[in-house]
Formats: sequence, structure tokens, C-alpha cells
Amino acid sequence: MTIRKTTLQDLPKVMEIYAYAQAYMKESGNPKQWGDVHPPQKVVEADIEAGTSYVCINDNEIAAVFYFNIEEEPTYKKIDGQWLNQEPYGVIHRIARAPNQKGAGAYAINWCSTQHPNIRIDTHKDNAAMLKLMQNLNFTHCGIIWIEHMDGILDERLAFQKVN
Repeated sequence: MTIRKTTLQDLPKVMEIYAYAQAYMKESGNPKQWGDVHPPQKVVEADIEAGTSYVCINDNEIAAVFYFNIEEEPTYKKIDGQWLNQEPYGVIHRIARAPNQKGAGAYAINWCSTQHPNIRIDTHKDNAAMLKLMQNLNFTHCGIIWIEHMDGILDERLAFQKVN
């Protein structure tokens, strides 16, 4: 597998992967995290244009897609708990894999760890697959962060960090 930046030509396949992930989450008991609309195509396009969207390639096919950037995530400023440190960190968001591409998510997250030694990520409490992946990759559960939706509703997320 390899990682490269996502291009606008990848957009149809990337949106297919996100649609698969939405359905997978619903079927596995996590209907609220992404629903039918997250991430919206305009957000994915903005990620691509900003150079923060990446794809994992396996046998010349897009196996996974994710957002990665070294930045301060505004929703991580307030945590019910405590981060492992206050050093600069890389953020992973919107990670999803294609059907029959087990291992692509782990590969992508491990790649991010090679780009920066301090990684933060969050997920919904009902996202059993991601929670298992966080455990398998030795991330530390640091607490709860809150995401505010456009309608003003706050949504709880479990926050994780890994320091290499």
C-alpha cells in the first residue's frame, strides 16, 4: 500500500467510499456519527484543494481516504479529560475504507504517525470498528470532546492521542 494526496479526479471514488462507510456505520450500530450526509462533497473538495485529503492505494485502487494535517483543532481545545501533552500534533479526520480493504485504515493511521510523532483523533462512542482500531494501534483514550453541529446541537466524541 502507498499514500498520496487526493486529487479531484479521485472524487467520485472517494464519495463512493464515504457512502459505503455511512451504510457500514448504520448497519453496525452507529447511525448518528455520519448519517447520510457526512462528510458533504463540498468539505471533501475543500480538503483536496487545501492538500489535507489523502488516499491509501492498494493494487492501483483507492483503498481508504482520510484527512490529515498538523494543526490546532478548535474542538480539541476543551476536553473533559486531559491530553497526553500540549505539543504540536497531527489531526486525523474523516477516515474511511473501501469494501474488502481491511487493514487500509490501520495503514493510513500508521502512515500519519510517520509524518508526525504526536497524533490526535476522535470518534463516536458507537463506532465499534474505530474504537477497536484505536486499541489495536495503542492510542490512549484521553477524554471527551464536543462537536457543535450547524443546528447548535452538541455531539460527544471520544478523544484519543498517540505519541511516538
